[in-house]
Amino acid sequence: MLNQDAVPAPAGAPMAAAGGLLNRTTLLCLVVAILEGVDLQAAGVAAPKLAPALHLTAAQLGTFFSAGTIGLFLGALVGGRLADHFGRKAVLVVSVALFGLFTLATALSPDFTTLFLMRLATGLGLGGTLPNLVALAAENSPPGRSGGAVSLMYGGMPLGGAIVSLIAVFAGMGGGFDSWRTIFYAAGGAPLLVLPLLIWALPESHAFRATAAADAAGRPGVLAILFGGGRAAETVLLWLAFFATLMVLYLLLSWLPLLMTDRGFSKPQAALIQLVLNVAGAIACMITGPLLDGPRRFGYAITVFVGLAVFLVLLAVMPANLTVALAVGMGAGAMILTTQATLYAAAPACYPIAIRGTGVGGAVAAGRLGSVVGPLLGGALVQAGLSASGLLLSLVPLVAVGGLLAVLLIHRQLRRRA
Repeated sequence: MLNQDAVPAPAGAPMAAAGGLLNRTTLLCLVVAILEGVDLQAAGVAAPKLAPALHLTAAQLGTFFSAGTIGLFLGALVGGRLADHFGRKAVLVVSVALFGLFTLATALSPDFTTLFLMRLATGLGLGGTLPNLVALAAENSPPGRSGGAVSLMYGGMPLGGAIVSLIAVFAGMGGGFDSWRTIFYAAGGAPLLVLPLLIWALPESHAFRATAAADAAGRPGVLAILFGGGRAAETVLLWLAFFATLMVLYLLLSWLPLLMTDRGFSKPQAALIQLVLNVAGAIACMITGPLLDGPRRFGYAITVFVGLAVFLVLLAVMPANLTVALAVGMGAGAMILTTQATLYAAAPACYPIAIRGTGVGGAVAAGRLGSVVGPLLGGALVQAGLSASGLLLSLVPLVAVGGLLAVLLIHRQLRRRA
């Protein structure tokens, strides 16, 4: 099997070979991850004004959300595969251009059909972005530091989610119907402004460039990449862990404000709890990322998954006190986002460099399926009459399953390296 670690960069290459985690590649990937986080949550933030402005029914609004998710799923599969042929940087640049342009076009949509098509195209760009961010951060990191680099990059996504909530406030979401357009103007304009910087300053993956010429002729098919060469067990563990944990994450993100109001908090207080959850998760990913390198990541994975289960229970049983809720929300955010960082950091090590884009893209796509099922499951449980506390407690078994899968995956990787 090909070496799955990042190879050292040649002399004179950008800072990634000799510097710390905060090198040029990681910083630029972090910026793009923030922009992706903004765009991913832009639709939900804009929805309260978007729906009445374009006279959308509840079914149409749900279809609009689904369009983005379908695009994310397809974009992750295609973007990862193309990255193994044309390079991580090229596909990332095209993906960022796509989600920037089509997000701007979303702001100009006059009707539901246009809105649906623009969000579908936006999702394709967003889906192609994340596998390449993971690959670039991992492959341009110093040797043995890929997990920390990926976690640092991933911390940008929840930070972007917090930023778009603030954009909504300054856009005057309490005002006229057209304020929803400002959300999409900001979410689409920013990536296009950053695009020239990516083209000029972002280096291609040194590891991919070193192996591409030798491996291009013999690159296997998709099924062989995912399940051949002794990778089947790790691929299945990775997919199932992504599915389970993203199902919990998106169920919580989608339903937390409603669950908190059901617990007795006001709508502004519930929004504040969710904002704190995002910010705490971003900070935790950025600070604790180095623990994802080496044997420490086994204990780290156990800690964050057990911690998430504990904080979900605390969310379910805590009193309706804002100070307590903010503290628990911070803990829950730190735990749930670091569980994601754990999986994103583990994904590149499952596949050799020359086929890593396809492998990571498949894992991201599996997670996207979980992100679809999670909110639907939450809605079904709420409709069945489950209380807010009951719904939060029902997530604990899912966390246990996801944690067990993640720990088994990391154990296999450590044993293979030993």
